[in-house]
Amino acid sequence: MAKNKTTETEVNVIDFINSFVDNDQKKTDSFQLIELMSKWSGFEPKMWGPTIIGFGSYHYTYPSGREGDAPLIGFSPRKASFSLYVYSPIEKHKHFLDDLGKFKMGKACIYVKKLTDINIVIVEKMSKATIAYLNEHHECACRN
Repeated sequence: MAKNKTTETEVNVIDFINSFVDNDQKKTDSFQLIELMSKWSGFEPKMWGPTIIGFGSYHYTYPSGREGDAPLIGFSPRKASFSLYVYSPIEKHKHFLDDLGKFKMGKACIYVKKLTDINIVIVEKMSKATIAYLNEHHECACRN
């Protein structure tokens, strides 16, 4: 079975942002997201793979037998937009998207250009709902 690419690393999050993010607004937004997601999750930021900043972790196992660990919530400050990993696409969470603001939806993330385009209160609700869902359905660091 192939090794998961997105695993926790020892790269310093602040060093990553300072070297990877070349836009001042995106840098400011990145530091704001770190502060907010740390508060919402109760976990310090860690690098996952080369570009994802994650908070906490959970263990998953797919029906195929593939398993691994992933951050509870997180983001990546990509060139074109932020990738936010804060949403569990289950029916009872879909209503959050109605009031989120300006975004695009990917398979596993929400893309936003800048934080002022979205409602941070909704992002907080989405993040906490996702953590609760993961806690209920997976082995989760959020149980500690």
